[in-house]
Amino acid sequence: MHIPDGYLGPQTYLPLLGIMLPIWARASRVLKRTLRARHVPLFAMAAAFSFVVMMFNVPIPAGTSGHATGAAVIAILLGPWAAILSVSVALIIQALLFGDGGVTTIGANCFNIAVLIPVVAHFLYRGISVGTPVNSYRRVVAGGIAGYVGLNLSALATAVELGIQPLIARSSSGQPLYSPFPLSVTVPAMAAGHLVFFGFIEAFVAALILLYFQKSDPSMLSLANACHTPQVCTLSQSPLVEPELNLEPNEPR
Repeated sequence: MHIPDGYLGPQTYLPLLGIMLPIWARASRVLKRTLRARHVPLFAMAAAFSFVVMMFNVPIPAGTSGHATGAAVIAILLGPWAAILSVSVALIIQALLFGDGGVTTIGANCFNIAVLIPVVAHFLYRGISVGTPVNSYRRVVAGGIAGYVGLNLSALATAVELGIQPLIARSSSGQPLYSPFPLSVTVPAMAAGHLVFFGFIEAFVAALILLYFQKSDPSMLSLANACHTPQVCTLSQSPLVEPELNLEPNEPR
């Protein structure tokens, strides 16, 4: 889902960068105000984890690639604000140092991967797992579903951004200036890879990590249990930054 340079016109990548700037600023303010020192290593590990996972990508027709991201499970464990920043850091490093994704498309790639996946996964996981104890397998299933849906919505957004380029940016002779592929090509190309394969990889990664923490360190899932219902858990109430956080695992109800 890394969009390279030259595939999005300024009509697309500048507005998306403009959307990302206040999101990054808001996330930075929230974490700066409330992030505890002992959680900083978790934030760094999340960025490194996402970086490594996204390096294993497969080219997809229509100018992009397919891969898991780890963004869903980061949002589930550490909250959406932490996920937005940590995954954005990974994407920016990949673009600047490894050429994986374009520099002009940093805003678009961060919006698609570092915002859509964490936010969708966070609230979907909350909705499915609400009221369950830390050791419930329903949480594992919820994490897998959240990862699958989040990644596929991100892939759809990427496909739409690429597919509208021939409609909004053409030369005087009618030739596309940026991505030449219409929606009839980009949407099926992205959907085929992510619905059938990459979405399940993201789901497997999220479910496996949640299952691991259930068995080895339930206190990590107490971070994810800081907000108990989707109605009261807003984006400003990240489990990572909850001021009165109880790190003891919840007792089964």
